[in-house]
Amino acid sequence: MSMKNYLFFLLITVFSGISCAQEDTEIKSPKNINYSYEIVVPDVDIPWGLSFISENEFLYTEKSGQIFKYNKGEISEIKGLPDIYVRGQGGLLDIAIHPNYKENKVIFFTASSPLGEEKGGNTALWKAQLKNNNLENLKLLYKGEENSTKGQHFGSRIIFDKMNNVYFTIGDRGNRDKNPQDLNRDGGKVYRLTENGEIPETNPFFDKNISKKAIYSYGHRNPQGMTRNPTTGDIWIHEHGPKGGDEINIVKPGKNYGWPKITYGVNYSGTIITDQTEAPDMEQPIHYWIPSIAPSGMSFSTSDVYPNWKNNLFVGSLIFEYLERIVLDGSKVVERIKVLDKIGRVRNVVESPNGFLYIGVDGKGIIKILPN
Repeated sequence: MSMKNYLFFLLITVFSGISCAQEDTEIKSPKNINYSYEIVVPDVDIPWGLSFISENEFLYTEKSGQIFKYNKGEISEIKGLPDIYVRGQGGLLDIAIHPNYKENKVIFFTASSPLGEEKGGNTALWKAQLKNNNLENLKLLYKGEENSTKGQHFGSRIIFDKMNNVYFTIGDRGNRDKNPQDLNRDGGKVYRLTENGEIPETNPFFDKNISKKAIYSYGHRNPQGMTRNPTTGDIWIHEHGPKGGDEINIVKPGKNYGWPKITYGVNYSGTIITDQTEAPDMEQPIHYWIPSIAPSGMSFSTSDVYPNWKNNLFVGSLIFEYLERIVLDGSKVVERIKVLDKIGRVRNVVESPNGFLYIGVDGKGIIKILPN
């Protein structure tokens, strides 16, 4: 970056931080380490998705194209998966059991799919029943169009609201100038469907003259963390920025989150994407990271298992190789603390039914955090 561009970016960053009212929240190391960990499932290359069936039983995905079930130390591979397009960041992505799984045995998962006329792939959402370690009644609920051979920005995370509607994310697929701002194109969006794959009539664009009526919000870059606030019920996401400008956003129906018209980041080369960090009718993040932490996975801690962690938000960092504990005052970030510093590339974080936090770490496996 030239000195002129650097000074310009520095000025807009400082000004934008004031306009967004984000205070300096430099990450800290913990004063006292009152936790340890154990590796529950070792040697998982990229443990993308994790969803609990019970306290001692969960499903997890390996990005290379497998689903596994862990049950009290026993690991079984799940059969019956569709064809998956494994390239770059694409592969088998998130997984989530239905809120009524005990009764219906239904699971949902996202993966990059080669279905379609074009070469390459795009993110898709499937539903199936899990019976005797096999997927039955497999149903494709949504497939992003159009395919691309680019290997970046597939998303993807899955979550349910209180009505059992399913939300999922697709990144901009490396086509930032077309996909995120166009409501007739997939990519750079959060989507909402009913549990049966229908488009809810309450979706914000249901009665609009657009082709992608499953869109719930748009203007996203690459959301790889999504969770539901336990107090408000709101859907929270985080998304990768370019060089700087990773964001935490509260998802609101029909809202535009700005990418790439507004951003707190720059191109990887250091050149300016835009001089705008805010614009009319575009949402501001509740927090942004400079430098980027490469966030992946996100969960609230809702239990009393860990002293002083209740209602804190947890986000994995791929670049800096720690789990980030975020202390909140409502939706305002007031403190950031490292957990398990240098543990490895933290891909995911999930709270178990009995309140323990589990993280997926690339190459290391699935890890349970233990209070001392």
